[in-house]
Amino acid sequence: MKKLLFVLLVITLAVSLLIGCTLVTQGKGEGEGGGKIAFRSYRDGNDEIYVMNADGSNQTNITNNPAGDLLPCFSPDGTKIAFTSWRDGNYEIYVMNADGSNQTRLTNNPAWDRWPCFSPDGTKIAFTSDRDGYPAIYVMNADGSNQTNITNTLFFTRGNYDCIYI
Repeated sequence: MKKLLFVLLVITLAVSLLIGCTLVTQGKGEGEGGGKIAFRSYRDGNDEIYVMNADGSNQTNITNNPAGDLLPCFSPDGTKIAFTSWRDGNYEIYVMNADGSNQTRLTNNPAWDRWPCFSPDGTKIAFTSDRDGYPAIYVMNADGSNQTNITNTLFFTRGNYDCIYI
């Protein structure tokens, strides 16, 4: 019974973090990206992150990096974008200002760290990683510190891995 309650608590936490990210990525909420949408495009022969106005106008490449950059997510206040990049030879989590400046790596692990999204208050970033030998959901502070496996169980990740791709 305790294990089931723990799993339900973890699912609830993960879904609440991911719902906040999903809405922010689309830039639909108040202050979220200033009405902008962040997206990945391969139009130049390389995965790059673009932003555009909600009506599709003013599409701008903001990463301009020879490595693949993808999976962007706006912070709730619209000032930052977390994203995944292959620029260090494997997938790592980066953050940048919404205009593409100040690109900073937050994770540094031989495992694949992907799918970042901000918590609704912008103080944390959830992401997936297989650094423990199996896919898991991690949370870190928005500056990259305190990276913590919050699923921490093979049972949860094997049975529910697809739920993190909301």
